[in-house]
Amino acid sequence: MKIAIHNSEVSFSPFWIEYCKEKGISYKIVDCYQSDIIRQLEDCDALMWHHHHMFSRDILFAKQLLYALEMSGKVVFPDFRSGWHFDDKVGQKYLLESINAPLVPSYVFYSKEDALKWAAQTVFPKVFKLRGGSSGTNVRLVADYGEAKQLINQAFGRGFTNFNARGMLKDRIAKFRKGKETLVGVLKGIGLLLVKTRYSHIAGRERGYAYFQDFIPDNTHDIRITYVADRIFALRRRVRKGDFRASGGGQQEYDLAKIPAEAIKIGFDVAEKLKLQTAAFDFIIADSQPIIVEVSYGFGYDAQQFDFGYWDRELNWYEGKFNPYGWMVDLVVDKIKEGK
Repeated sequence: MKIAIHNSEVSFSPFWIEYCKEKGISYKIVDCYQSDIIRQLEDCDALMWHHHHMFSRDILFAKQLLYALEMSGKVVFPDFRSGWHFDDKVGQKYLLESINAPLVPSYVFYSKEDALKWAAQTVFPKVFKLRGGSSGTNVRLVADYGEAKQLINQAFGRGFTNFNARGMLKDRIAKFRKGKETLVGVLKGIGLLLVKTRYSHIAGRERGYAYFQDFIPDNTHDIRITYVADRIFALRRRVRKGDFRASGGGQQEYDLAKIPAEAIKIGFDVAEKLKLQTAAFDFIIADSQPIIVEVSYGFGYDAQQFDFGYWDRELNWYEGKFNPYGWMVDLVVDKIKEGK
């Protein structure tokens, strides 16, 4: 048994490699960007690749490679069920609605006429989103019909760039003031205002649809529920000052007594119904009940998050440090063994 790992710095892969070394699990470093990747994988039973939505090469072919390998009989991480909807909020809407998961009411339109008709009749504010983006990027609070009309006209006209350089710079400045970003990072953010990134060229512009969600007021936090291999860990994130978003603000809270048990149950239930390997759910509270905003197979955390413990499916609590990256390797190993 051998696991292939595509190694990149901004990913889970260094932790996977460390875990394989620690546990004596046979692994092989491969380069998924090479044309002969299929040949590289001939002596491997699985491929693990933490592909990233902001890497221009990844968005070109990562899903296609992983799903082709899965169809050929190899074990992959993330697999199709866990990864097809990654960085696609519109796809997530259909997915979660199809299993009656508690989702923030969401609306998507594929003609300007339908979108404008809805906007003229709906209640504001609403949240406008592009289908891709993380850490609160490509998300706007729409105050009224006039603002919605402007966004709809743009959505069915020149469209939107996938890379929000101004929003990213604003976030970097806010983090710099809190000591969570370097001056070099801020300067790079300024540079991105002037130079179009390779990602922007590859991803192109978003147009031809308009996607909105209801704005749920009075949320001072969102709740991140992360499912990995039949376990869940969680935290809360404070809404940014002068903003309505929590994601990407870097203001985590680790008081697990404030995590709603119902959100944990929903996380397990959705993951089971969809047969997911891993999922990071963002929840907010509406009418005292947790509802899902969006979901991703990947996630980012401060290292200290893994010091506090986790729940199993029966909601038993396990105190202390844990290694979710090791859980990912273990589930791949178990899947390989199932097929032999």
